[in-house]
Amino acid sequence: MSKTSICMFVFAAFALGLPLWGMSNNKHPAADNHGCYGECYEEWKQSTGGLLAVAAAQAAEKAAASPAELGGTAYAGCIACHGANGEGGVGPKLAGQSAAMIADKLLRYKNGETIGSQSSLMWSQAGLLSEQDIDNLGAFVETL
Repeated sequence: MSKTSICMFVFAAFALGLPLWGMSNNKHPAADNHGCYGECYEEWKQSTGGLLAVAAAQAAEKAAASPAELGGTAYAGCIACHGANGEGGVGPKLAGQSAAMIADKLLRYKNGETIGSQSSLMWSQAGLLSEQDIDNLGAFVETL
């Protein structure tokens, strides 16, 4: 048996064996990996109104949120480069900038314009944002 064949066999054993072992040794007796089924699920449904009620409440909460609150949620993707408080790091400092300035820069990045040395990083990030997301991010950054 060649070295390549042995490596492929070992890989296959782990790739298939580990998930199968994990499923068979799951501490939950049912296929549901959350461990909530039967009475537990019925109690949860009784206390929350069920999945549709939870989804409706989340939608209502989002509709009532301010642009800054919604922008704060979207800002989670910015923290790695711009810091949790907009203090900067890999990316420039955002704290102290106006909502209009942030929105303008994000729209320019979204359109593929070069603004600074790290524009290529921002093109893909801004490209994922809707105009509403951009306005919300601007509103949030203005609060930093």
